[in-house]
Amino acid sequence: MNKFKFSKFMVIGLAAFSLALSACSNTTDEAATSNAASSAAAATTTDTADSATNAASTPATVEITDAHGTVTVPVNPTKVVALDNRTFETLSDWGVKLVAAPKDVMPPDSPYVSDDSVQNIGNHREPNLEILAAADPDLVIVGQRFTSYYDEIKKLVPNAAVIDFELDVSGEEGSPGENLIAGFKNATTNLGEIFEKQTEADQLIADFDKAIEEAKAAYNGTDTVMSVIVSGGDIGFSAPHSGRVWGPLYEIFGWVPSLEVQNSSTDHQGDDISVEAIAQSNPDWIFVLDRDAAISSDEKAVPAQDVIDNAPALQNTKAVTKGQIVYAPNDTYTNESIETFTELINNLTQALSKQ
Repeated sequence: MNKFKFSKFMVIGLAAFSLALSACSNTTDEAATSNAASSAAAATTTDTADSATNAASTPATVEITDAHGTVTVPVNPTKVVALDNRTFETLSDWGVKLVAAPKDVMPPDSPYVSDDSVQNIGNHREPNLEILAAADPDLVIVGQRFTSYYDEIKKLVPNAAVIDFELDVSGEEGSPGENLIAGFKNATTNLGEIFEKQTEADQLIADFDKAIEEAKAAYNGTDTVMSVIVSGGDIGFSAPHSGRVWGPLYEIFGWVPSLEVQNSSTDHQGDDISVEAIAQSNPDWIFVLDRDAAISSDEKAVPAQDVIDNAPALQNTKAVTKGQIVYAPNDTYTNESIETFTELINNLTQALSKQ
């Protein structure tokens, strides 16, 4: 009997031992499986992190449309050269750092002019393009005075994105007024995408649109307008549609010109016209661009207002007798930005609303 009992106990013990071994084996397998899963998860996390790091190290780009088509441009480029007078104020307000700019044809109070770290390319007549090439820029913004150098600049900086925001306000292609509005909006939108200032760009465009609509409403549709450019003490004619600054606005606002001259141009000093011809047209309004106020450092330069006030032939015109003369902002000639035009148009609305 005792022998039998002993054997029975041994069987029971062996069974228990076997169960214990089985449990240990299952635990080990589960641990191994868990460790493998953890390793796989860790590897996946590492791969994801590496991918994110690689993506971050790859510069983002954006495709924009300029005067020549579609251009791929780096987002927030570190080395920027700006040559387009229509963009300086926008870039400055957005805190965009420039490595070079044509300081000789920029408003004297532009922060870029006083910044010694911004190299001076000079002016559009004799630009120092060697400075541009040496700067090795990521982006070059061309337009207006420098648009004729587009091809040369492309060759000088083959690794840079070169964009041209030139727009035709001469009337040779399309509508000057429509081209001006579309050009400002296109350039502002594209700059917003390049420098991640989309909200600011949208606001500039909204302000511009609002200014235009208010100026349209302020004009009575019948008063006649004479637009001029004063330079060197002389009065030049800024012709409807094609004249500098004022020309495209005739179309936008439906102004009635007091005088139209055959073969008028886009000359930066205006077309030759006699003061007597202006007087004979007897305009209700005279709109004036003071070129010297923007470019002359000569203290002896005669302000446009003095020229108009001291022209005897003009004193009996309706514009002068009624005080209906509007002067463009002093820096307009070298700062034809969307901000400047918005200010100019708002000034027109204010004046026209008082009639």
